[in-house]
Amino acid sequence: MPELPEVEVVRRGLERWVGGRTVAETEVLHPRAIRRHLAGAADFADRLRGARVGTPRRRGKYLWLPLEGTGHCVLAHLGMSGQLLVQPHGAPDEKHLRVRVRFADTEGTELRFVDQRTFGGLSLHPVTPDGLPDVVAHIARDPLDPAFDETAFHTALRRRRSTVKRALLDQSLISGVGNIYADEALWRSRLHYDRPTATLTRPRTTELLGHVRDVMNAALAVGGTSFDSLYVNVNGESGYFERSLDAYGREGRPCRRCATPLRRSPWMNRSSYFCPRCQRPPRPAR
Repeated sequence: MPELPEVEVVRRGLERWVGGRTVAETEVLHPRAIRRHLAGAADFADRLRGARVGTPRRRGKYLWLPLEGTGHCVLAHLGMSGQLLVQPHGAPDEKHLRVRVRFADTEGTELRFVDQRTFGGLSLHPVTPDGLPDVVAHIARDPLDPAFDETAFHTALRRRRSTVKRALLDQSLISGVGNIYADEALWRSRLHYDRPTATLTRPRTTELLGHVRDVMNAALAVGGTSFDSLYVNVNGESGYFERSLDAYGREGRPCRRCATPLRRSPWMNRSSYFCPRCQRPPRPAR
């Protein structure tokens, strides 16, 4: 599933190509793509018609298009394989095209939602006074947000009976971090994924957040991480951060710091990749 860098890359593309344009018509080609809009496809298309798209926004992994003057927005959930593509009019339809949005201007491009596995979708939601879709108002700020509160984050870590990777993936505590970037930040911090959060000192938390930000900014610079053709930006291009990963997906390969073969452990229906020498597991509690 796309994490913060991948979603931000898509958001920036939408800001360039879609922001400020007025919707002429919307075509729903597969009802599952708008299943979270309970009023159905006809209502979804009718309410978008004539709406002007504001500046696309994001919080963590959540992306939405504000509809100016309506008090609503289109929330995009990319799921495992969702793509928002800007294509020329007349370009051949993608095999898994689910929704098409045409605009009233003459730029000659349209917005397409393509989703092979149909786990993602688009839906209309009211926005809060802060401009957030009501269904994501509980999601915490992400570490690249200037208003992210490091002190509050550290205090929450110390209070929780949890482990550091679980905390990084808790979207109510810190948003935007998924399995890939959690493993990368923990490797850079020399922290084992099962380290209890109550043992983290304030300097250690500050260091960890710094590595989270560094790895996300590095991924942003090269368009995110693409392991297959399912994640692409709005122009259909893949990201290249996979080539720079230090831990994730490198089981059996030498650690870039100490040359110890990296390991993979099953973890919460996922995998955790780590260096057994640089990231020593915590001692069992007595």
